Amino acid sequence: MEDSGSKARTLTFEQLAELRHRTEVIAGFLRDRLRGYLETLRPLLAPRRLLGKYVDWKEDVASSEKAVTQVRQKFAEVCGAPFSLTPDLEDGVFAVDNRPELYPLEYTYEAKSEGESKVLTITSPVRWVLTYDAGTTLSQIRQTVAGKHDRQSDHTRQFLVNALVMHLLLTKYPGIGQLLSDLRYQVHTDRYPGLGTLPFVIISAYLPSFRPADNLLLMATRFSGVSNFVELIDVDAVHTLQDPLKSRIEELLR
Repeated sequence: MEDSGSKARTLTFEQLAELRHRTEVIAGFLRDRLRGYLETLRPLLAPRRLLGKYVDWKEDVASSEKAVTQVRQKFAEVCGAPFSLTPDLEDGVFAVDNRPELYPLEYTYEAKSEGESKVLTITSPVRWVLTYDAGTTLSQIRQTVAGKHDRQSDHTRQFLVNALVMHLLLTKYPGIGQLLSDLRYQVHTDRYPGLGTLPFVIISAYLPSFRPADNLLLMATRFSGVSNFVELIDVDAVHTLQDPLKSRIEELLR
């Protein structure tokens, strides 16, 4: 997974302040709209569609045994470094919560300028990780792996299982991803920096974001007093925003 702000841009401090405000407004709109879509799609994202009796003993699906086997096999592949978990899974961990959960995509970045350097946590305003509620957040999992958070193996184990179930569900039912694409959100699978080979479902809005130049990043974080920064949405790209359905129809007409 490459960070979306790889091409830094030079801005004035006044431009930064204006873009931060616009980014906050647009990002909030995109996030809330996506959450509304996911709530509407919750029956399609229900883990019982995949795991049947392992989630709800009153209902089973023919492929539940196969799905559980696939999750067990994949868990055994990803549970080692950096999570340090054993491959054993009790049936209880497959009782995955029915609520889809969005986490903003974060990554670490070392900003450097005139002999100064600082490791920052950068958040994307237009990309999210989709999984199920596991009682712990993606940020907490990252901190646990980095040794900055108490390691609770049960929570980490459930988080991994939930991510694998969401990935397998969208693989089995690709129409869900296509529907979200038609709603102007791209769905794909990727690894997450620092979290091994665990596959994550990533949802992206069709708008790019970027980091300002390092000297401005360092200045902004000095003023804020925290080592966190949210990428800026490229508002100029709004005028050239592509419609996936329109683009597909144009391809058919060629």
